[in-house]
Amino acid sequence: MADAKPKRRSQHWFGDPGKDGFIHRSWMKNQGLPADSFDGRPVIGICNTWSELTPCNHHFRELAQRVKNGVLQAGGLPLEFPISSLGETLMRPTAMLFRNLASMDAEECIRANPLDGVVLLAGCDKTTPATLMGAASVDLPALIVSGGPMLNGRYRNQRIGSGTHVWKFSEMVKAGEMTQQEFMQAESCMSRSAGHCMTMGTASTMACMVEALGIALPGNAAIPAVDSRRYELAQIAGRQIVELVKRDVRPSAILTRKNFENAIRVCGAIGGSTNAVVHLLAVAGRVGVPLSLDDWDRCGRDVPTLVNLMPSGEYLMEDFYYAGGLPLVMKRLLDAGMLHGDAPSVSLSTLADNVADAECFDDEVIRPIERPLVPQGGLAIVRGNLAPSGAVIKPSAASPKLMRHTGRAVVFEDVEHYKSRLADPALEIDADSVMVLKNCGPRGYPGMAEVGNMGLPAKLLQQGVTDIVRISDARMSGTAYGTVVLHVAPEAAVGGTLALVRDGDVIELDVAARKLELHVPADELERRRAEWRPPPPPASGYARLYVDHVMQADQGADLDFLRGCRGDAVPRESH
Repeated sequence: MADAKPKRRSQHWFGDPGKDGFIHRSWMKNQGLPADSFDGRPVIGICNTWSELTPCNHHFRELAQRVKNGVLQAGGLPLEFPISSLGETLMRPTAMLFRNLASMDAEECIRANPLDGVVLLAGCDKTTPATLMGAASVDLPALIVSGGPMLNGRYRNQRIGSGTHVWKFSEMVKAGEMTQQEFMQAESCMSRSAGHCMTMGTASTMACMVEALGIALPGNAAIPAVDSRRYELAQIAGRQIVELVKRDVRPSAILTRKNFENAIRVCGAIGGSTNAVVHLLAVAGRVGVPLSLDDWDRCGRDVPTLVNLMPSGEYLMEDFYYAGGLPLVMKRLLDAGMLHGDAPSVSLSTLADNVADAECFDDEVIRPIERPLVPQGGLAIVRGNLAPSGAVIKPSAASPKLMRHTGRAVVFEDVEHYKSRLADPALEIDADSVMVLKNCGPRGYPGMAEVGNMGLPAKLLQQGVTDIVRISDARMSGTAYGTVVLHVAPEAAVGGTLALVRDGDVIELDVAARKLELHVPADELERRRAEWRPPPPPASGYARLYVDHVMQADQGADLDFLRGCRGDAVPRESH
């Protein structure tokens, strides 16, 4: 006698012989599904962040079909569903404002429907953490398939990188080194195919992070979006999610403390985006793994940057894939004793097994440990009276000469004040100044926009100055560069010390000493604090909900009521 199929979660919908089961099955059959589709086989959701308003993800319909093929091959029933898509390049005031909303969308769609497991299709920056946060809060078997990077940008036979060269070319126009016509010509040369940014920006970083976390298959991070091997990986992922369901392997078994520590170290080795900090803190909060800025500093402090990609280096993601991709980076770190080789993954093998056969095909793109791009490349956490809860800086993208610097503040109360003051030729600013931008954090903007990498005044650029110290409670694009201190916590909008900084105040930055200090007497700061008034909150709508409940950057900027795992149980029927 054949073994009976285990009663899966989906059978609480489809296995009911009564009225409710009739409703669930009958309406699904209008899609032409045979009766045996509901016989207890694993039902796999394909969570798709496709949208034509998210250019990075516009190829996801084909990617979803490949996942479906894999699910069918493995004996499952694939069912695709949409959630909110977050287009970094189009959404105002910032896609980050909606990351937590999209995570709620993913969480509730997964929990509310008859699913046994889910494949998350993500690419553009916030779609990766949003889908993972949502899935982690349900804790059904899940894995991520990233959309992959665009092909390398080429302009006048030179590599140009997504975002990185936007900032560079924009400054060149202001400095008189590039014409407006040349600037416009570069647009089509930068974005040549489907896929997300091909620099080591936030999208590429987060694709690397999910592979390092073990929640994506080996090789996921770097395969170009238009490479046939990306579709092959999607089909294999469709097969693998069925196996994960059969073995009941859930995100809580994968997203362990060891994997978070591995991801932090990998982030340093790839020269990853500062945005990875807030996203991994938020994901950890969903699965109940204690993680803090101190962990980022402790785990990443001595990790060398091995990956020579823009914005820290000179190559792009296509080159990274051909050179050996993330498995090679992880193998080199593992061989150096920097990773937990026994960490689990959705491949059902350990990290050590996943990277055992990794080979190097270009030592310039992926440097050996003994010849790193930057000896200490991990993201640095600085603290002091200006950032009591911490702030973040990316040493691999900063100017070495500014890593220890003292200068006088040039203060911008908000982003509009920055734009108006920057255009003023009378602005008192020089190469030793420290630019300070307020009210751009989680509550202040709201949404913690990517405006921290403030452009320099034209008069400094024309003098040949390309970098000065910049400090804010904002984020910056992972494609950006410069000596930029970000995520200052507490932010200005909640009365953090940043709110009290005034023009001419002396600020000291010492990255090696992990120090960020405002040299103003305590009694003067108290006097200023008594005069400070918080900005008014949004009147209504989601932005008001967000501002009322968003946590600070050092806690991942999640909504306070979303932290933790709420499980997959839905005991009540709908009719």
